Amino acid sequence: MTFSSDASVPGRASGPREPGSVRPGGRTARVRAAVLAAAGDMLAEQGVHGLDLAEVARRAEVGKTTVYRRWGTVAGLVADVLTDMSEQSLPRSDTGSVEEDLLANAELVRRTLSDPRQGPLFKAVIAAATGDARTAEALHRFYEVRVTEWAPCVEEAVERGELPRGTDAAEVVRAVSAPLYYRLLTTDAPLDDTAVRRAVGAAVAAARAGVFARNP
Repeated sequence: MTFSSDASVPGRASGPREPGSVRPGGRTARVRAAVLAAAGDMLAEQGVHGLDLAEVARRAEVGKTTVYRRWGTVAGLVADVLTDMSEQSLPRSDTGSVEEDLLANAELVRRTLSDPRQGPLFKAVIAAATGDARTAEALHRFYEVRVTEWAPCVEEAVERGELPRGTDAAEVVRAVSAPLYYRLLTTDAPLDDTAVRRAVGAAVAAARAGVFARNP
């Protein structure tokens, strides 16, 4: 998975709007992009605990009332950062080979997590999700979108006879990226080509052995 590192609201609302509820386009879209870029920078630099809505507004060069009215809380802003990432993520590969497709997926994960901005940003969001239900929900939704997008490469491999019938495509996709996230969060070892190929090789071997096959 890879993501883009890549919003004053017209009218007055009675309370904070849910992120994404405002009609896209024009000035609203430009303000949202500026605010999310500023929030992403601050997350990468300082983590969620260093995220301040007033400072985000200052960096984005928009009014504080705009940020407070639209996003309301830090959790709401982090949730919208994740929403924006899922909207901007690149489409899956379609090479005709399950190994090559999953290698492309793992390489995108590696590039994202190794990025000097995106890697710290994801660490910050994952840490925040452990203690905030709204951030956790946004993180789960974000990954559900990505897994759903990449699952067809496994489903097509089943149809081609590369993998057993009944293989759970979503679980195979998760098995590819899980070792890379674990490496990011628990070690200081680099996310290199060896790590990528090992993760894909293990996931594909397990899938071929029927480990991810659903019970009849």
